[in-house]
Amino acid sequence: MAVVEVPDTGAEALGLRPIPEFDEANATWPRGDRPAAIRAAATELRARFAAPGNRIRGVRTIDIASAPYPVKFAFGGAAIGPNPYINIINRLQVVQFEDFEGRLRVLAYEPTVTEGPREAPFYEQMMGRMKVPDWVAYNVIAKIWNEPPQALARAGLRPEDVDFVSFDHLHVQDLRLICGTTAPIDGEASPREPLFPNAKLIAQRKEWDTFASLHPMQWAWYVADGVKDLRTDNVVLIDGDIELGKGCALIATPGHTDGNQSLVVNTEEGVWVSSENGVCADSWHPHLSKIPGVRRTADYFGREVILNSNTLEDSIDQYDSMVKEKALADPNRRDPRYLNVFPSSEMASWRRQWPVVPTFAYGGINTGTIERPS
Repeated sequence: MAVVEVPDTGAEALGLRPIPEFDEANATWPRGDRPAAIRAAATELRARFAAPGNRIRGVRTIDIASAPYPVKFAFGGAAIGPNPYINIINRLQVVQFEDFEGRLRVLAYEPTVTEGPREAPFYEQMMGRMKVPDWVAYNVIAKIWNEPPQALARAGLRPEDVDFVSFDHLHVQDLRLICGTTAPIDGEASPREPLFPNAKLIAQRKEWDTFASLHPMQWAWYVADGVKDLRTDNVVLIDGDIELGKGCALIATPGHTDGNQSLVVNTEEGVWVSSENGVCADSWHPHLSKIPGVRRTADYFGREVILNSNTLEDSIDQYDSMVKEKALADPNRRDPRYLNVFPSSEMASWRRQWPVVPTFAYGGINTGTIERPS
């Protein structure tokens, strides 16, 4: 069962509730029995979570930035194309819901501050080797549309309206830019203030602990000083699955990273699940894919998903996590062959990537209503 650590306040005050349904399934051994156990547990959870009376108020997605990403990572070597890079689009997901006391809450999911990814060793080295002007680097190779405050404003909200902040995992994130610091960042005159002054950051404990000692397989994707001198009074560490309120949950989906988690929301369009375990609908539905090599690889190895694999901290866990996501999600209304499994960094449908373009693009989640809290 999920364990919650909240400095200076009780979990009850934040309205967080542990989710027990996956406890036994996650521990199933041998591993070959686990996918079936996960599907059964997902059915049990959906029986109550997907009820019409347990829906969020609304969700909006707003584009923040795109970044180049190697094809060999995006599809674990399965996809074939002349361009070695695709682009993935990071989007802020704004979720409004009622907590279990009936209070209106706002979750900002994936509020990436674009300064952070530039500091991750992978992107720092890649941009350095390309030797292109900054304007080309951040307007052609990569592209920035909004910073989190501007993206939030497009949903009609302000940073002080946000109650919770979370990410599926902390690759390329500099949390100092989100949570604030107790001392100045190098080159700055004063400590950083929190970007969302009233918000708690929710993270899996295993993801948080990764910063304490980066393994060589993790090093390229984490900002080394991302938690240096961090203000931790607004950090909430969890172990496992929790409900934040009506129709809004964070489910542990390890594998891509040890502390990976997925956002699950029950909307008027059905249940949506979001993470970066895959980069497009093809990742969870390779049998429908038109990307050269993806369907063939899935068929050859008898697999139902294709992993996003820049870090394979545990590929079997990641596979099972993607099965879990599919089992929780509802069919998409535009095309019921696809489930509502939305990549938090979705592959762009750009011609320069052809033929490695999504067979089906979600493009975001926009349903329900979002209002300014009183």
